[in-house]
Amino acid sequence: MPKSQETAVYTHGHHESVLRSHTWRTAANSAAYLLGSLKPHMKILDIGCGPGTITADLAALVPDGHVTGVDHAPGILDQARATAAERGLDNVDFTIGDVHALDFPDDTFCVVHAHQVLQHVGDPVQALREMRRVTRPGGFIAARDGDYAAMTWYPDVPGLTDWLDLYRRVARANGGEPDAGRRLRSWALAAGLTDITATSGTWTFATPDEREWWSGLWADRTVASSYAERATQLGEATDDRLRAVAEAWREWGKQEDGWFGVLHGEILCRK
Repeated sequence: MPKSQETAVYTHGHHESVLRSHTWRTAANSAAYLLGSLKPHMKILDIGCGPGTITADLAALVPDGHVTGVDHAPGILDQARATAAERGLDNVDFTIGDVHALDFPDDTFCVVHAHQVLQHVGDPVQALREMRRVTRPGGFIAARDGDYAAMTWYPDVPGLTDWLDLYRRVARANGGEPDAGRRLRSWALAAGLTDITATSGTWTFATPDEREWWSGLWADRTVASSYAERATQLGEATDDRLRAVAEAWREWGKQEDGWFGVLHGEILCRK
């Protein structure tokens, strides 16, 4: 495998509170903009596959094709393989890889997909160049990323404004770009892509169960994940501040009129 060019630290890590969110993701709620372009025979590369829930969905949608899931963290791939096995899928495999230097020949895949990846990498333009390189002519490069500065909520719990400021500073100190969604089209153009369809999508958390789930995972992530460790290591927050932010999340989750909107940028590029 080519030497990794990764220069960023993955802000979230793989604490249970993070995987609580990652395993909720499906092709329907996280890659709807891509699904209309899929054909049963396609060969797909899913970059940053994590626990493999989206990967498995994609494999089910291309029964005559094949999906390869790639992640930079080897430990998560066992869970991804278990997810595929539980669903009885035999057209999917998983391997370690770095999006900056993919270990595949040119023109290998019909679709190269990355969900919530480019915000965490050291060089998103180089990542998109690699995604383009391994895509067959006529194939698709697809990417979707959140945009933290565009996230919005009600009611205005003051501690959540502190959360947003803190998260964006920690993510940038780690070498990433938390407001990636708005930059995807720009990065794609810089990578030499020209046939670009840029769209947006949202997640909304408003029901009591949704509020409890979303606020709970962020409250736990704020005090117990790699993000919490990095925040203190970088001198961006004290343990007391992190606990205060976690409590703000729990307070918001209890609000009967609570609403949280997550905006994502999306690009679907034809090679």
